[in-house]
Amino acid sequence: MKTTLHLQDADTFYEQLLDAHSGLSREQSELLNARLILLLANQLGDARVLADCIQAARLEEEPPLR
Repeated sequence: MKTTLHLQDADTFYEQLLDAHSGLSREQSELLNARLILLLANQLGDARVLADCIQAARLEEEPPLR
């Protein structure tokens, strides 16, 4: 699992993510998130890395991104 910032143009991605949720109900927003997670997991494709990411996401503190 990568713990250093690996995302190119993070600000643009964040804006795109916010725009994608614009005008959606809470239920629609949650479905968008679920579909996005599955699409991104499929792109990654590594079960061990996905398991590590799930574990890190469950922690009370955010995973360290440097």
